[in-house]
Amino acid sequence: MVLRLLSCPLLQQNYLTMSRPIHSHFDYSPGIQSLIPMLYIAWADRVLTPAEVSALKKKAARANFLTGKEKELLQQWADPRRPPSPQLFKYWEIELRRAAAQFPEGAHPSPAALGAAMAEMAARQGQSPKVKDWQAPEILAQLEELEENLGSIDIDTYWSLFPAEAKKQQRQAEKHKAGFEASQMAARLDGQEAGLKQRMRALLSSPAFKVSEPRDKEAYRRQVLQWTSRLAEKGLGALAFPTEHGGQDDMGAYAAVFEMLGYHDLSLTIKFGVQFGLFGGSVHQLGTGRHHKRYLKAIGEGKLLGCFAMTETGHGSNVRGLETTAVYDPETEEFIIHSPNREAGKEYIGNALHGSMATVFAQLLSGGENHGVHAILVPLRDQQGRLLPGIQIEDCGYKMGLNGVDNGRIWFDEVRVPRENLLNRFGEVSPDGTYNSPIDNPSRRFFTMLGTLVGGRVCVPRAGLSAAKVGLHIAVRYALERRQFAPSFHEPEVLLLDYPTHRRRLMPLLAKAYALHFALRYLTQRFVNRSEEDSREIENMAAALKAYGTWFTTACLQECREACGGKGYLSENRFDMLKADTDVFTTFEGDNTVLMQLVAKGVLSEFRKEFYEEGNLAILRYLTGRVSTAITELNPIVIRNTSRSHLLDEEFHLNAFRFRERRLLQSLAQRIRGWIREGASAYEAAMKCQTHMIALAGAYAERLTLEQFIEAVERTENEAVKTALQRLCRLYALHTIEHHKGWYQESDYLAGVKSKAIRRTVDELCGEVRQDAGALVDAFAIPPESVRAEIVD
Repeated sequence: MVLRLLSCPLLQQNYLTMSRPIHSHFDYSPGIQSLIPMLYIAWADRVLTPAEVSALKKKAARANFLTGKEKELLQQWADPRRPPSPQLFKYWEIELRRAAAQFPEGAHPSPAALGAAMAEMAARQGQSPKVKDWQAPEILAQLEELEENLGSIDIDTYWSLFPAEAKKQQRQAEKHKAGFEASQMAARLDGQEAGLKQRMRALLSSPAFKVSEPRDKEAYRRQVLQWTSRLAEKGLGALAFPTEHGGQDDMGAYAAVFEMLGYHDLSLTIKFGVQFGLFGGSVHQLGTGRHHKRYLKAIGEGKLLGCFAMTETGHGSNVRGLETTAVYDPETEEFIIHSPNREAGKEYIGNALHGSMATVFAQLLSGGENHGVHAILVPLRDQQGRLLPGIQIEDCGYKMGLNGVDNGRIWFDEVRVPRENLLNRFGEVSPDGTYNSPIDNPSRRFFTMLGTLVGGRVCVPRAGLSAAKVGLHIAVRYALERRQFAPSFHEPEVLLLDYPTHRRRLMPLLAKAYALHFALRYLTQRFVNRSEEDSREIENMAAALKAYGTWFTTACLQECREACGGKGYLSENRFDMLKADTDVFTTFEGDNTVLMQLVAKGVLSEFRKEFYEEGNLAILRYLTGRVSTAITELNPIVIRNTSRSHLLDEEFHLNAFRFRERRLLQSLAQRIRGWIREGASAYEAAMKCQTHMIALAGAYAERLTLEQFIEAVERTENEAVKTALQRLCRLYALHTIEHHKGWYQESDYLAGVKSKAIRRTVDELCGEVRQDAGALVDAFAIPPESVRAEIVD
């Protein structure tokens, strides 16, 4: 199209082209080709003064490599009163990019050198050049003299013709825009785990962990198994195990490793988690000394591969409803493990194709009584890897993602295992079949047992967040390099991230990623230092942040993929794997919707407990709180306050988040009580209020996340880093309030004028955070070997 436009009579008349009509890239003579870089620079800048024009014409007139017609054409193109048409200017740009591509990557030819190269290319096309050697010193000297005339002109537009140089200059510009050093922010994010995380970055960047794609599932599984063995050799699998069994008794370090694996390969992450977190963790947390001594060291070294066989085809989230049975036979002192039907088969079990043992969750029956779900170690294979009698395993085959994990289905046909294989921390069966437990209440015993396994819910959202950070790194870096559309034909095209709509897509996600980073770190610390008194609170936090975090991962990766356009759809840029591998995070380690219902029940229980234990004092405090809120937050002045200082005030943010959680809690409690008064059972009342419960749980997670983000900002010592984090925190808070603006307006917490002001402030904050965007994603410190996206370095 461009070439047809250039060949039209009008353009020929305007620009006095050569005698032949323009119809190919090489219709300009070599002499004219040599001058195109200078002309392009001059018109891109559009600041040629009359003196510069005069000097340019004089030097062109003395150029002995130009013909008379070429000099005439040059003088016309240098006339400020007759700028080139957009079509001609675009043609110059195309020619320049074509010539620039002939230079080695990283080369920085001057405009004079590029002009000489373009002239040589034209000469090779069979034209009759006046000059035989365009690299001759006298020719280059004359071109350089012409270039010197452009010395006062900013030639950034010229360097944009060279992708490597343009990228380098853009990186430098972004670095200067940021108000902090990326390394300083990285140190803040890594915190006390900095040493271990640096070790992991180096390890995952090594040739041993190089990812090869594409691959079939069998080759992928073998690769992931090899990687898992290497991690075990480095002592990383046993980090959470007791020191006497080869570990370091450091669950925090284990969680950090899990997080770092999430950047690199999510099949490896899950395989690592199944082997050392679920299988090893179940032996560690549910077993006793005899199990620890016999199995933990081999598990940590990767010599005993195992499974965590809880989920069944017929029962996933409802663990209490599992149908697999473990019937005790006192005559042989053995448990008989059995799957009574196909639906009772263990489903989606990781390590099923590689494992030689499984922690099997089953209904424990002894002495004619069902003692509920317990965990028992069941061997699956002999030393040669052959299935043992009574064991049936089927490969789950290809999945949407995580195809490096060997998921399978397992059935048991009256498989006998010794009595000692019962993981007996919370329940024991004596040789004669007598059952005893340190926890008499079956319900409390069940939830205590599951509570010890909550580490998975602590780790999974950290790996999910790592995947989201990779997506953000790719999308933000691409948006800082990719340009589309220009204000005018002679100006550079605009960076994607300089479009307000693009900032609106990515900056709130970046802010939320940072918010979740600090919230999940806080959760990990609480879990590592937990006591029996606060275990229920921590379980509630883990359920809430697991759901909140993994839902964010799914939404974030989709937005990042779309923000990269068609490039994001290419496998070489990794979004397909990131999206497919993390999609299941929302349903394993607990379905998110079910988890959020548990969170709501936990919050309701604490609310009810408070009133039960404190009686009139709790009621008085409740009434006082409502009056105080009405005075300080719901008065006509505050709900209409649109001042920037107020909207950016963390007290306003916290009050808004807490008000939403508190109001949803109170109204939910009233609704459930109302249904019960009308004759509904507690179960029926909860069913009628399920969507309300999910809203409450979401408000709980948001409030928890904001509180921890604000605390993290306050504890930051580096002022530049603190300022950047504060901007992100404000953006997270206001964007979340904006997301719920309908609810806030329904609750008379925001007037319409304030809601509009919040929207404007979010836009402004997106613009402010954009200045730091490059440094903020660089601070994730993800090695290129883990990013693996062709559209970014």
